[in-house]
Amino acid sequence: MDPISTGTVVVIAGASSGIGRATAHAFAERGARLLLAARRTAHGARRTEMLAEVARQSRDLGGSAFALGTDVSREEDVEKLARQAIVRFGRVDLWFNNAGVGVFGRLEDIPSEVWRRVIETDVFGYMYGAKAAIRQFRTRGHGIPINDVSIVGVLAKPDSTAYATGKFAVRGFSEALRQELLDQPGIHVCTVLPALIDTPCFEHAANCSQHRVRAAPPVHTPEKVARAVVDLVRFPRAGIVVGGAGRAAILLKRPAPGLMTRLDARMLHRGFLTGEPGAQTSGTLCEPMYDGHGVRGGWHKGANNGGVPSLPVLAPIGLPLGILLWRRPSRTWRPR
Repeated sequence: MDPISTGTVVVIAGASSGIGRATAHAFAERGARLLLAARRTAHGARRTEMLAEVARQSRDLGGSAFALGTDVSREEDVEKLARQAIVRFGRVDLWFNNAGVGVFGRLEDIPSEVWRRVIETDVFGYMYGAKAAIRQFRTRGHGIPINDVSIVGVLAKPDSTAYATGKFAVRGFSEALRQELLDQPGIHVCTVLPALIDTPCFEHAANCSQHRVRAAPPVHTPEKVARAVVDLVRFPRAGIVVGGAGRAAILLKRPAPGLMTRLDARMLHRGFLTGEPGAQTSGTLCEPMYDGHGVRGGWHKGANNGGVPSLPVLAPIGLPLGILLWRRPSRTWRPR
């Protein structure tokens, strides 16, 4: 029997767009019961309406869905979210920590208060969510907290020190939770590590780089990540990487860490920042943004990322990776 077809209760933080929205749709199609969370909009209701729209779409797809405005950087908001899940559904089966913010720019160009805001959302927000979820899971003896880590949590990324620090922290946090929960074999702490995904996050990120930001190819669809999250309910695993290029880069990172540091520094700097000037913006650090996007950000189709082709960006990996794959079989990544 499909474990999702019987009314699995799923809480999704960061559900108004991108991966969160796609994941809500995927669970709704399987009859899940959903509590969807994203920040309220202080000035104007359009972003709040986007969250309500996801709930309506999820109900149309066959699920039960409710929306609740939640700022995950505020513990009281997250605790209210957990209480509402119990009030409406009686339990929580899966909690997906997916809300996040980011900033582009060199370390010395990013104001400390911007750095702090990223960590408050991307690290403390995940901690608050996990704490609220695990309290319920321990009571019932089973449950699945899933943290969206990103492959940045393994590879890092130049021009994004705050975001990379947050993702590394969440990966370590997830492993520490696994160790704490060894006495609860029915609770599975999972991480999903997407590579480059076609979401509105590049418009949402703050920009202190003075350059126009773009998505570095190859770009995968949010629906692909959503399918991976659904699969974690059926087959819980410590970590799952979404995207072939991400798996290849992680595979090469272990035997050749110095090489990958140099390759990542060059490829990702050139891949994400153009040579064109860009306006300094605060993105969605302090206020949600209405951008007209839903699930996707418009990077997946056509001339990808302002005309930057995938092959030249990935070519430096090709030869060493080919040698590595020839010498040893591929395997699913597992955090140590």
